[in-house]
Amino acid sequence: MNVGMLWLASEKTASIPAMVAHAAEHYRQKYGKSPNLCFVHPSLLENAAQPEQPPPITVKPDKTILPGLLWIGVEDTD
Repeated sequence: MNVGMLWLASEKTASIPAMVAHAAEHYRQKYGKSPNLCFVHPSLLENAAQPEQPPPITVKPDKTILPGLLWIGVEDTD
């Protein structure tokens, strides 16, 4: 993903899926399409429970993303 939206996860006590869902809804409203990829700081995933089914948005750790931020967008297909 080369282009995305940087999202400040202001709801610090929310779960990762809740934060991603909130950011995804804003992305859909702003850009008119659904994101399918989200990068977060690895510390956010350390204690996160793994969902039983894969979510429609893939969440991947990236140490270049600051804690409390999400980088969300559409995965490059090329």
